[in-house]
Amino acid sequence: MTNPGAIDRNAPTFTFGIEEEYHLVDLETRDLASAPPELMTACEEVLGKQVSPEFLRSQIEIGTKVCNTFPEARAELVRLRGAVASEARAFGLAPIAASTHPFARKSSLQTTPKARYQALARDFGGIGRRLAICGMHVHVAIENADVRIDLMNQVRYFLPHLLMLSTSSPFWEGEDTGLKSYRLAIFHELPRTGLPQWFASHGEFLRTVDILVRNGVIEDATKVWWDLRPSVRFPTLEMRVTDVCTRIEDALSIAALFVTLTRMLYRLRCSNQSWRTYPAFLIEENRWRAQRYPVSERLFDFGKGELVPFPELLEELIGLVAAEAEVAGCVAEVNHARRIIADGTSADRQVAALAAALAAGASREEAMHAVVDMLIAETMQGC
Repeated sequence: MTNPGAIDRNAPTFTFGIEEEYHLVDLETRDLASAPPELMTACEEVLGKQVSPEFLRSQIEIGTKVCNTFPEARAELVRLRGAVASEARAFGLAPIAASTHPFARKSSLQTTPKARYQALARDFGGIGRRLAICGMHVHVAIENADVRIDLMNQVRYFLPHLLMLSTSSPFWEGEDTGLKSYRLAIFHELPRTGLPQWFASHGEFLRTVDILVRNGVIEDATKVWWDLRPSVRFPTLEMRVTDVCTRIEDALSIAALFVTLTRMLYRLRCSNQSWRTYPAFLIEENRWRAQRYPVSERLFDFGKGELVPFPELLEELIGLVAAEAEVAGCVAEVNHARRIIADGTSADRQVAALAAALAAGASREEAMHAVVDMLIAETMQGC
């Protein structure tokens, strides 16, 4: 088998970037708040094109620079989160890295007054009024377009594993949904979402998307919102299935797993091997289980044809990418996934924070405020 540390002049560079979307909350009411235009202007003055508005005025998005190492990525996330928080504080606001707000009502939300978002709002109809959701996207540079598609076909298998480690959206409009990622349930109401199909080549992908483009349904492939897609803007494979992680270290761990998975699958490709392809029907079942259950639960190991405790599957996954983690210098970040198992995801901690506040005698409203306070604090840990 190919040595993961050997020089391959045709290999992808595997540089990467992380995009995070945050909700903006009012520090007094803890509810979602529409950002004034002055806030976005202030953030742009500090961060330039690394910050942008999102679909709703109560959201904001950041993107790291292209990173070669995980210390670079950590420094970027610390800087970006810190800058947004500093500018937001001047307006009585704070960012929270959670995929849904614990109690906000969709009826109070406003779409960002930007042509693209206004057009999407008209196209989405009533679904658009539910899109108070935030996610995390990780781009990995894979310059050869056909290699990008080949690795996309194989990485699909692992998307539920990454999702299960990221969940941060258990609540919707003040109710515990029983799901760990309610964001995904809302997002799946949109067209062109979910798992990507299997493609034989980049050409087949382009021909498929072009049917919609030629008929004026979409302008380009940026409106294909699969859990995993070849980026239109960059020569990257973009992972989109995950919730936004409240803790920076959790975000870096999931990014490291995605980067090392692509490296591991490329190494297999160089040895004329590949990860076994399973029906989307089966992967979707794991996707649902990851969306629904905590990290202590089980996912399918389709090689065995059995449900296996997720902590055991994670140990196997860490072993699969161990050599690549050494080469990429992200052993600590990959191993941090064990800490997510131990502490639970943000979704687990949010549910626990609500229960603890209620047990201490808080009203339901006070307990929900306590959850938001926890999210504010955890979003800024290490910043």
